[in-house]
Amino acid sequence: MPLFKRNIFGQILFFKKIIIRIFGLVSHGRYRKFNSLHIEGSEILRNLPDSNVLFISNHQTYFADVAAMFHVFNASLKGRDDNIKNVGYIWSPKLNIYFVAAGETMRSGILPKLMAYGGSVSIDRTWRSAGKNVNRQVKNSDISNIGKAIEDGWVITFPQGTTTPFRPIRRGTAHIIKTYKPIVVPIVIDGFRRSFDKKGLRIKKRNVLQSMVIKEPLNIDYENEEIADIVTKIEFSIEQHKSFLKVLSPKDAEEYLNEEEELNKKRKFWTS
Repeated sequence: MPLFKRNIFGQILFFKKIIIRIFGLVSHGRYRKFNSLHIEGSEILRNLPDSNVLFISNHQTYFADVAAMFHVFNASLKGRDDNIKNVGYIWSPKLNIYFVAAGETMRSGILPKLMAYGGSVSIDRTWRSAGKNVNRQVKNSDISNIGKAIEDGWVITFPQGTTTPFRPIRRGTAHIIKTYKPIVVPIVIDGFRRSFDKKGLRIKKRNVLQSMVIKEPLNIDYENEEIADIVTKIEFSIEQHKSFLKVLSPKDAEEYLNEEEELNKKRKFWTS
């Protein structure tokens, strides 16, 4: 019998728990002291099963978004109602929470590597690498690892694949939903871009009201809905459909539509 229990990716759960505790204690003040995090939907989290759940969210920083979700998820499961008061909830965290992240981001330093051990399902992006646009095939192992994580627990993903708002949804997320049939829970966040730098490590501005709204699971017909229909559902549920834009200049509108068209052309791997 092994001395330390490991998860499906071979990570030692004891070390993972220690890392989550440390990051939880260090980061707690970023959402409670320096800024204020408004939460809605804690009761939805408590009603979810232990596994086969996929959280979809808009994205504002590399790390602060995920860290906040770890706080909210664990606080809610420990009985907190729409708050993260008393960080004691992080002492015994839920260990089967995972987040999908770009491999190059999670390998970019000691801190990201430690965070990756806390729950990253690292993938190679098909559209961007080392700051340059690329066009490459999706790795089957990446899709398989996301599927394994869904079957084992809760998975957080950012279907736009970028922190830039109102970018098109990556169709791969819809294919993963059809393939693995998870419960899909939308989350809408705001205020993180204003309070943190792009990486989400440095506090850029204090006294910012951040928000996280957990919505009811999506109603999806896994067998009969088309990929395009699921993509549209995702866009609306995380409030990233272009109709949510209050003001869109002609130049921005043209850029948005052109990028959406190009991305659809590049998704040859996912064509049915």
